[in-house]
Amino acid sequence: MNIGIVVFDGAEELDFVGPWEVLTSSNEVFKWQKKPAPDQVFLISQTGQTVRCAKGMRVEADHSFATCPDLDIILLPGGQGTRREMTNPAMLSFVHRQAQTCAWVTSVCTGSFVLVAAGPASGKRVTTHWAAFPELATIEGVGEMIRDKRHVRDGNVVTSAGVSAGIDMALWLTGERFGAAHGALVQKSIQYDPEPPFAVV
Repeated sequence: MNIGIVVFDGAEELDFVGPWEVLTSSNEVFKWQKKPAPDQVFLISQTGQTVRCAKGMRVEADHSFATCPDLDIILLPGGQGTRREMTNPAMLSFVHRQAQTCAWVTSVCTGSFVLVAAGPASGKRVTTHWAAFPELATIEGVGEMIRDKRHVRDGNVVTSAGVSAGIDMALWLTGERFGAAHGALVQKSIQYDPEPPFAVV
């Protein structure tokens, strides 16, 4: 499958780097098992040029909107840049067009803002970062907002909560596609067994 992660100025780094690690590690697990890697994972920006993310990381895209092949899975990260991108006609058109033929349409954090505004998540059950629900509620077309869930599925649309929740969502999706045993191997391969040092306040 072609898996496209859309990046833009102001995208939150872990929102897309976490899922990138999961999705590409899935390929590595297949290789360890002497099986062909099934996925192509790449970054897309509007122009195909480098973007500057929320905390200053600069990343270079593999494709522009114009050169991007048809996607099977699309992922929209969050970050402050989503406030601009949810009204960017080029972004909305690209996401709307690609989502029509995607097997899975996904987001992390406030990436759900773009999915609602572009149409794929309009009227669906969605989630976002805990602090962003008041903003999400103002977007035309928003459906039921689900709090206190790491990720929420409604049909082929899967939205996840803030930042690190994207790792959970990507692992869940990997298990849905290839089975729980494969998903567990990917989880083990990236040593994802979080033990945060502080209780959530």
